[in-house]
Amino acid sequence: MSNLTSKTSVQWLFKMAWRDGKASISRLMLFMASIILGIAAVVSIQLFSDNLKQNIKDQSKALMGADFIIDSRQLPSKKVQAIIDSLNVAASEVNFVSMAAFPKNDGTKLVKVRAIEGNFPFYGTLDTEPENAAKKYQELGGALVDATLMLQYNLKPGDSIKLGKITFPITGILKSIPGSTAFSSSVAPTVLIPFRFIDETELLQLGSRKEYQYFFIAPPTMDLELLDKNLDAILDDENADLDTHTSTSERLGRRYENVSKFLNLAAFIALLLGCVGIASSVHIYIKEKLKNVAVLKCLGATRKQTFLIYLTQVVGIGFTGGVLGAVIGISLQYAFPYILKGFLPFDVQITITVQPLIIGITLGVLMSVLFALLPLLGTWYVSPLEVLRGTDENLVKPRKARLFTLAAILVFVYLFSFWLLKDALFGLVFTVGILITFSIMAVIASLFMHAIKKYFPSHWGFTKRQSLLNLFRPNNQTMVLMLAIGLGSFLISTLYFTKDILLAKTSIENNSDNANIILLDVQTKQKEAVINTLVPKGFKVIDNIPIVTMRLHQIKDELVNTIRKDTTSTLKKWILSHEFRVTYRNNLLDSEELLEGTWTGEIGQGEPVLISISDNIASDADLEIGDQLIFNVQGVLMKTTIGSIRKIDWGRMQLNFSVVFPTGVLENAPQFNVLTTYVPNEASSADLQGDLVKKFPNISVLDLRQVYSIIEDILDKISWIINFMAFFSILTGIIVLIGSVRNSKYQRIKESVLLRTLGAKSKQILLITALEYLYLGMLGSLVGIILSLLGSQLLAVFLFKEPFIPSAIPFLVFLPGITVLVLFIGLSNIRSVLKSPPLEVLRKEG
Repeated sequence: MSNLTSKTSVQWLFKMAWRDGKASISRLMLFMASIILGIAAVVSIQLFSDNLKQNIKDQSKALMGADFIIDSRQLPSKKVQAIIDSLNVAASEVNFVSMAAFPKNDGTKLVKVRAIEGNFPFYGTLDTEPENAAKKYQELGGALVDATLMLQYNLKPGDSIKLGKITFPITGILKSIPGSTAFSSSVAPTVLIPFRFIDETELLQLGSRKEYQYFFIAPPTMDLELLDKNLDAILDDENADLDTHTSTSERLGRRYENVSKFLNLAAFIALLLGCVGIASSVHIYIKEKLKNVAVLKCLGATRKQTFLIYLTQVVGIGFTGGVLGAVIGISLQYAFPYILKGFLPFDVQITITVQPLIIGITLGVLMSVLFALLPLLGTWYVSPLEVLRGTDENLVKPRKARLFTLAAILVFVYLFSFWLLKDALFGLVFTVGILITFSIMAVIASLFMHAIKKYFPSHWGFTKRQSLLNLFRPNNQTMVLMLAIGLGSFLISTLYFTKDILLAKTSIENNSDNANIILLDVQTKQKEAVINTLVPKGFKVIDNIPIVTMRLHQIKDELVNTIRKDTTSTLKKWILSHEFRVTYRNNLLDSEELLEGTWTGEIGQGEPVLISISDNIASDADLEIGDQLIFNVQGVLMKTTIGSIRKIDWGRMQLNFSVVFPTGVLENAPQFNVLTTYVPNEASSADLQGDLVKKFPNISVLDLRQVYSIIEDILDKISWIINFMAFFSILTGIIVLIGSVRNSKYQRIKESVLLRTLGAKSKQILLITALEYLYLGMLGSLVGIILSLLGSQLLAVFLFKEPFIPSAIPFLVFLPGITVLVLFIGLSNIRSVLKSPPLEVLRKEG
């Protein structure tokens, strides 16, 4: 009998929840929309991130083409060569950038030459057209040329390409090769040639940026992590390095770290907006239902039953919203690979699992219950008499239950942010930040109501006084609406500010004072001849930068070799093996800022050599003003003292140097030069490049206009995703605002009808409502945007580690936009009051 009674009780609860919810479907749909959009953002981003990571892991060998690689910026030393031989090298290459010429049409292009010896790659494919060109180019002594480059210059297999002193027949079109991305191929398309011809090209000169790579196949029993650990220190000492396919895939994953952080932030904000929407919507919804609760209790329903009726509604909406959000999220992430195509060095294969559906449903139910629990607790202690009298001011507010619920909400926010950001500290900072923001807004709302009450302008007219009275009268919703509007504005503006942080692009003015052509590897004996090629064509030399290569021999009182063996040293290891390319000049650049010390531009014979170093070198090598460094300048030891430390803006498209010498020291050292100039158009650039390649084949010409167009293309792809997710979250925020303000309609209607019954005109009611929502919209959005400005600055510094230049858009667009939105929704709430007789309105709304 008891089981039957229990079953009947459960059925009655579900029926009551369904009937009551069906009658309030329009209000609950906005509540559900907040959940759907928040869950869709989380599921789509998480699923795509998981797929991306799995693809990188699965394709790590194919991305590298081997199990591991040993690489060096110079010919291997005897010790390194012995290690290479002992590990049975399977293939090798030297790669560098150089200018290529096409005799067929006199075209020229900066390319990346990969001179390969052996049957590379061992994993993945060398995709060529025709297919057999991948195997035949070595024996035929031909070149494989990037497919896009072939298309640009109208080339076909059988045509020729000139690299340095040798003209190669093009034996095939190169479609893809491990170790090359669409971005790098666009800047410098890949050209493969046999290794045996490299000396004959005469392209490798003093200062040429080259890389020697040796590819290996690991035996099944080899532990690559142990190999890397054992050889790392030895290779570092010899200016070489070992990369395994696993470490390369990890590095590749980190390339997209900031974009991933932003997408996770967008998902986090979308979900938080959904939570705000739930809390504000349910708060207002339950206040409207208190009379129904009282009636049910009068008819014999227990407090547990009335509580469970509305909890069942919330769970049902959370479940439905979670399912719909997960389905939309799964559909959305299919678009990501197409948007990022060309940015990723492989095609992302999408795999669907049941996990995102479980995550969506779990999050939907959990966030619905948690953020609806505070207002739901009000139904537990409702006294029928108090509600029937028309007030809830004397409702008991269970202190312990409320504190427990608030603690559970904070734990949920922390765990969710930790899950997304994978960082306990960031998760804690986010949670504390949201709590502080919420508290500040609540305090401001309270002070606002208190200030209006204390300094009430009693001499104002009726409509203006009534609009202010509405903000602190009994049963007012000022606190709820200000929190909803303020937090919505805060999260939307924060998303916009952080979007700008990531999408900030370096720009260069298109005038003759800014170089857009850079000539690399100009040998000293070629310098005058190159200048004489530029000037007659009307191109002035903007920069003539000498570059000297050197390595550190001694830091302070310790030899570099001694520091390498010191396991307790805190110096960054790259400093010890790095080949520094330094210059000398007597002035600071616009991209440099002096942080410490005094700039020394010139020294006389016999004076101490005072150099300037960048702040990152000072930090990584633990150096200060006055510390001594001894450099090995191609066999000659040179003693120097740190005279100044500079901060450098590395984001500018110009040549910057970590170490700068004064003039009067390195003029006679072996060196090469970098020259820059400005060309007005593409035709002039092509003519200049063609002339330079014919006369000086070793010189590489970098056309910044091409680089910018490629960067813009890549950034456009990333920005599309970022803007889409920002729009997705902003849309969630707008729906939350609509839901919050719309649900306040049912409180306002009765008061407006009462005013109408007492003789108030439609114009007066309209003005009272308009002013009230205008105050709420302006104050809530202004506070939210100001707080987001501070929050975004913290995000820029600590999370994205990027400079932050605030945009005026949130103040010029969001502030008036959100205010107008709140005003429009508020006025639409009383449309029925203005158009219909009072009794008809009360009957319809009831």
